[in-house]
Amino acid sequence: MTKQTKITVEATVNAPVEKVWQAWNDPADIVQWNTPDPSWHTPHSENDLRLNGKFKHRMEAKDGSFGFDFEGTYDKVDLHKEIAYTMPDGRTATTLFSDEDGKTRLITTFDPETQNDPEFQKQGWQSILNNFVKYVESNN
Repeated sequence: MTKQTKITVEATVNAPVEKVWQAWNDPADIVQWNTPDPSWHTPHSENDLRLNGKFKHRMEAKDGSFGFDFEGTYDKVDLHKEIAYTMPDGRTATTLFSDEDGKTRLITTFDPETQNDPEFQKQGWQSILNNFVKYVESNN
């Protein structure tokens, strides 16, 4: 089996890094933005943001046709700068936070899974990231 190339998605949020970090990591916020499109939602989120802490976000189609737990264990938590984690299947992801004159640049790089086309996965993760940007900016 050949290892697939990592996928990167990115966005800039018109908000300070402290606010972006909070919204990215607080379960009360996560359930508001963690969806690729309006037909999905995240009814439950748990997040123990520390080295070796775990997170689990329940993602479901609103019509009840499909759902899954998106979960992992933190490998690195560097306040306002970087979060890295490993998913149960061994794939990894890293999100970098950088302050750019009061705005926050987010860059997430992740290992794709093997069931879905990498471009489909990139679009899904980018859609969630875009939804995050809209959520934070509408509450800024």
